[in-house]
Amino acid sequence: MTEEQEKHHADYANFDSIGNRGDALEMLVMSYKSLSHDEDNWVCNLANASSLLWHCYRSLNINVNWTGFYITRKNNENELLLGPFQGKVACQSIEFGKGVCGTAASTQETQVVADVNKFPHHIACDGETKSEIVVPIISQSGKTLGVIDLDCLDYNGFGELDKKYLEELAALISKTCAF
Repeated sequence: MTEEQEKHHADYANFDSIGNRGDALEMLVMSYKSLSHDEDNWVCNLANASSLLWHCYRSLNINVNWTGFYITRKNNENELLLGPFQGKVACQSIEFGKGVCGTAASTQETQVVADVNKFPHHIACDGETKSEIVVPIISQSGKTLGVIDLDCLDYNGFGELDKKYLEELAALISKTCAF
């Protein structure tokens, strides 16, 4: 039996011994890669990814209040539908171009928002959210498959380091999930 086979699935969400943000985010990406190996079901993979995101950021004492996904609707490719997440209940659907998630989906560019109150047409699923990062998940053919969405209770909760690793995660998700 290899070391990977002996590891319990829940062990992947243990980021407590890593105090460095870059190292923790790198571990998150590697953990997702291990957990999604030989599995292409998007619900399964994104459920684990939302848990990894939650535990990673919480272990770094970053006040995330929502970590999860919105997926492009099959019957309306200009709308995102709520996917797996950790946190309070959320908006069920978001049109492309609306709010931070819809903007990331339509522009296919990561949105790092230091203060959501200053973002035009911000959609407040939770009025306590102060900052947000949304990363588009783009298929090999250039279609927006969905977005990674993280909300924080503090201003300036996310930056370039988060963008770098979450974009790596999004690229892995586009390769490992059958949407």
